[in-house]
Amino acid sequence: MSGPGVLRGLRVDLSPARESRDFRLMVLAGTVFTLGQAISYVAIPWQIYTLTGSNTMVGLIGVVELVPLLVAGLWGGALADHVDRKKMLVGTGAAQVVLTALLALNAFRDEPHIWVLFVVAPFLVSAGALQRPSKEALLPRTVRHDQLPAANALNALGWQTGSLLGPTIGGLIVASAGAGWCFAVDVVGITVAVLLYARMSAFPHREQTTPPSLRGIAEGVRYAISRKDLLGTYFVDVAVMFLAMPIVLFPALAETIFARPHLLGLLYTSETVGALVASALSGWHRRIHSYGRVIVIAACGYGVFIAVAGQAPSFWLCCLALALAGAADMTSAVFRMTLWNQSIPESLRGRLAGIEMLSYSVGPLGAQIRAGYTADTWGVRRAISFGGVASVVGVVLAAAALQDFWRYDARTDEHLLAERARRASHGENLDLEG
Repeated sequence: MSGPGVLRGLRVDLSPARESRDFRLMVLAGTVFTLGQAISYVAIPWQIYTLTGSNTMVGLIGVVELVPLLVAGLWGGALADHVDRKKMLVGTGAAQVVLTALLALNAFRDEPHIWVLFVVAPFLVSAGALQRPSKEALLPRTVRHDQLPAANALNALGWQTGSLLGPTIGGLIVASAGAGWCFAVDVVGITVAVLLYARMSAFPHREQTTPPSLRGIAEGVRYAISRKDLLGTYFVDVAVMFLAMPIVLFPALAETIFARPHLLGLLYTSETVGALVASALSGWHRRIHSYGRVIVIAACGYGVFIAVAGQAPSFWLCCLALALAGAADMTSAVFRMTLWNQSIPESLRGRLAGIEMLSYSVGPLGAQIRAGYTADTWGVRRAISFGGVASVVGVVLAAAALQDFWRYDARTDEHLLAERARRASHGENLDLEG
């Protein structure tokens, strides 16, 4: 194949965005939403570290967020299978506008209160956890079933664009104007995203819905447990994020290891740069059917590159290793999302999206605690490298224990074929909604 032919085969497939207005609105809203949140993501740990000087205190923010995340994530999934998912996006987004504004008001005080961060953060996490299952469950309704791999890559590309620009902008703002302006920009971003969600078409549930209840949540959990391929995606993600995610240590890494506090934003964006490149070159995904193998290999690559970043002799080599880790992580994430969206029944998609959200949210929160403690005990470099190596071991053990996950093939999976047939019966493969 010629050089231009290779590039055409690698570049991201734009057909979902060309054909579906609602998909375009959802991706644009998600990108703007992520941009604002990523700016705040820099401000919160920076403000805690500045006020306390403790990595452990930075990590403890995850303690107060963990239980609200668990409860709201599961309940949000149950709500997504019963109420109007578009209204959930708008309502929970409005709540996040108010809560982020409270953080801005506190940050603009002459002497900000540390307790405000620890009180508002759980509510902010709860609003996001209630929202995300509806967003994840609604995305497959906006495109054809066969377009889901490309749609997931485009959605990831938009998310990574916001994640790339956000920390860079946040780092510059926090260094020059303070955390308050970071939160203020986030308020604007969330507001714009809510307005974009409000412009989407209505997507009423096509089948009988299950009112939110503990029994309904339990039904979703039983379904997830019954499928070893789904369990594999959850275990791999939790293992990688909990054991290897080093983000909470970036302030200390920039200031105490490399003595470059003014370049803190680049540490946050390095993984995102790699992920963005991986998303832009995702055309090869449509030729892959062995999702389980790709997820495992990519997840192991993430752990290896994080371990290398922890021992990098220079700031720029550390950024390069983080970028390669980000590319590996995004590859794993896109195939996980495609497996979920192509094979989970519509009637359970919200509840399973809640469980999925927990799998990729609990890990990072736990990682804040783990990384903060190990860094204060063993040192920043050892904490990062040990986590990377440990995550590789965890991924390999999960793949060995869950053979259905390792052997998953999109051409023969019974759940995927059943969902494709269901969508065809509703005409969803022929007519896009909106």
